[in-house]
Amino acid sequence: MAAPAQDAILPASVIFATSTGYWEDDGNSPAVERAPTGAEAVANPERKAAQRHGYYKLFAVRQEDRTSKIYLQQIAQTAIDPAIVSTIELQEFSDLKPYVTDIRPENSNGIIKEPGLFATVYLKTDPAAEPDGWTVLIDEFGDITVEKATN
Repeated sequence: MAAPAQDAILPASVIFATSTGYWEDDGNSPAVERAPTGAEAVANPERKAAQRHGYYKLFAVRQEDRTSKIYLQQIAQTAIDPAIVSTIELQEFSDLKPYVTDIRPENSNGIIKEPGLFATVYLKTDPAAEPDGWTVLIDEFGDITVEKATN
């Protein structure tokens, strides 16, 4: 039996999404975050650590004014189901008030076993303009870089 429309799994405002990249840690590392938010995430040596690994999800959420906000999630692979470790808004995109036209991973071969992420967000700052590509890069240390793509 199909779920009623009001019980949609994915909100209609999520217009583009890609799952890509790879991360792993000792289970005691702070989640991916951009800037301290009052209570900083820190390692907790008291907690029993377990090796974790997973992937990233990059997605665009359409706003009422038709522009989008871009979010990055760190997803852990667990024995039961994937679990969200963290969700952050990529402010570099929000500052542009973009009209997102696509989000693409570096490749479509599935989960990559090298730590990091590389994806391209295609966007317009003027709805009548041609889209520009912007790259989102997470290096092996978890540092996030957002920049206009160069050809």
